[in-house]
Amino acid sequence: MLTLGIDSGTQSTKAIVLDCATGAIVAQAHQAYGMIAGLPAGHLEQDPQVWIDAVDATIRQCIAQLGSRKDEIVGIGVSGQQHGCVVLDENDRSLRPAKLWCDTSTTAQCEQFAAKFGGAKGLIALTGNAILPGYTAPKLLWLKQNEPAHFDAIRTVLLPHDYLNFWLTGEKKMEYGDASGTGWMDVRTRQWCEPILNFIDPALRDRIPQPGSSRLANGLLRDDLRKAWGLAQSPVVSAGGGDNMMGAIGTGNLNPGCVTASLGTSGTLYSYSETPVIDPQGEIAAFCDSTDAWLPLVCTMNVTVATEQARALFGWDVATLNREIANAQPGADGVLFLPYLNGERTPNLPNATGVYHGLTPHNMTAANLARAAMEGATLGLAYGLNRFRELGVEPSEIRLTGGGSKSPLWRQLCADIFGVPTVCLTSAEGAALGAAIQAAATANTVQNRPGTLRELAAKLASVDESTRATPDAAAQSLYAELLVRHTGLTRKLHAAGEL
Repeated sequence: MLTLGIDSGTQSTKAIVLDCATGAIVAQAHQAYGMIAGLPAGHLEQDPQVWIDAVDATIRQCIAQLGSRKDEIVGIGVSGQQHGCVVLDENDRSLRPAKLWCDTSTTAQCEQFAAKFGGAKGLIALTGNAILPGYTAPKLLWLKQNEPAHFDAIRTVLLPHDYLNFWLTGEKKMEYGDASGTGWMDVRTRQWCEPILNFIDPALRDRIPQPGSSRLANGLLRDDLRKAWGLAQSPVVSAGGGDNMMGAIGTGNLNPGCVTASLGTSGTLYSYSETPVIDPQGEIAAFCDSTDAWLPLVCTMNVTVATEQARALFGWDVATLNREIANAQPGADGVLFLPYLNGERTPNLPNATGVYHGLTPHNMTAANLARAAMEGATLGLAYGLNRFRELGVEPSEIRLTGGGSKSPLWRQLCADIFGVPTVCLTSAEGAALGAAIQAAATANTVQNRPGTLRELAAKLASVDESTRATPDAAAQSLYAELLVRHTGLTRKLHAAGEL
């Protein structure tokens, strides 16, 4: 059987078709797009119709590639960017563009939530999370305060992947995973937090779908879409989820001890947990996952951005960058880099800047500066991983994704700094693959066939053993000391008002 996996993000949509018997990607398509131009600083928005057009186009391209196999499609799954706010009127039309996860125009509204509920500590007590500008809750409060006519016209609030599911099936639903990033869910009970909703507006309670199991189907593909795409039967559409939740499925991260680390421009760490993981300091996001369990998550803002800046500074290609870093000694001969080029989210230093420390005439070389950039970015992730450990999440294996994971040097560095083995996946599809695997499990449930989500993920999200790296004891000891220095310098500079 075949399933379609959709990954709808801020920059593009990708569709893949997964052969569930072989694990092969037998068709794929991609469509890029941008955000609305000309908005004030901090305002980042997209018209939801852009997502629909991209999903429609990429699915049509995939179906065309399949030829006669198109009628083997039994399921469709959607991964969507988290936290976005889609508001619909009484005719189910979008009232305005969606404010996205990266929109930071809602700082004042976050401060209002904090003032009302006793700061981050009070909010964490209520829901398990503080309310951050990226979350959905402050977006709705912003809309009420800045565009009251639009707010009053709201009849339905959906998240981006929910909106795509609604377009595919005609059903308005929310599942636990993506819903846990709204800011108005108590992640412990997986129910809406009435005080948060009432603070925004009591009428909202009837305009947001009740959260439900991520294991249940959203519905069947609408018949008009089935006909338009030339399919003989309507595939089932799974619950779908947020991109991190689908990424967990797509990396086989469905067992305690497994952690996924994304080495992209920014960095993400998340892990499966059978119980809620609530961080009283608010550094770890307490999310639910898309298996009806939980997904503690930490995000850092500076990973490959640090190494790419170093590469550009010296005019190197990627091969030269890796060669120069490999030629430098672990610890970069005493050079330490705090990689906060874009500020930082974990630790929470939104106005921080990058810092090179420990420079001498002897160690100020291009190779050491580049190695310190790679080490500093990885130490930033290690700070979050240690916070996992402090909260009882003990990693036994790190599954690496993202552009940085293509470097054998960086994979080994991650193993040495994290102190656990690292490995990549045979497929780099991540969220799209997770969506396709979830769709397969949902189709099996609906049609009473064997093959659970965990079984399918173990089979289809397989690791590439040729990429496995294990910690070197000497390097691990060195980096443990370096992490203490890295963290201490960050705290001292922040206390002095320099970060």
